[in-house]
Amino acid sequence: MEFDPNSEFVPASKIDHIGINAPEDQFESVVEFYKKALAPLKYKELMRFPGAVGLGDQVPDFWIAATKADTPQNVHFAFTSNDRKTVDAFHEAALAAGAKCNGKPGLRPEYHPNYYGAFVLDPRGNNVEIVCHLPAKE
Repeated sequence: MEFDPNSEFVPASKIDHIGINAPEDQFESVVEFYKKALAPLKYKELMRFPGAVGLGDQVPDFWIAATKADTPQNVHFAFTSNDRKTVDAFHEAALAAGAKCNGKPGLRPEYHPNYYGAFVLDPRGNNVEIVCHLPAKE
């Protein structure tokens, strides 16, 4: 089945989890940033190992690992939402937690008619997005 942006069915991704790195001296502050920014998605810390934290709403699908190097990543990744209010709440929470706006919440019809997304740059410069593919709820 191909993705049809005009359908109300949005297929689930096959990505199991994703991870980013943070220098050891920034690790805890990056973890705290994501705990605050992803709170509208009901994300919280689910697992912790020495040098790694797994966040998620039910399973740890977003990981942050400590690294000795301060190498920029410049990664883009997107979280999904089932409603536009959560997109707005994520953007607001991320900015309050210290992110820089990289695209206010709104429709992106160049992607498809119902693509409602917001973008921020995290403390490491990664482009973090949240998107709702569904029509606005009344």
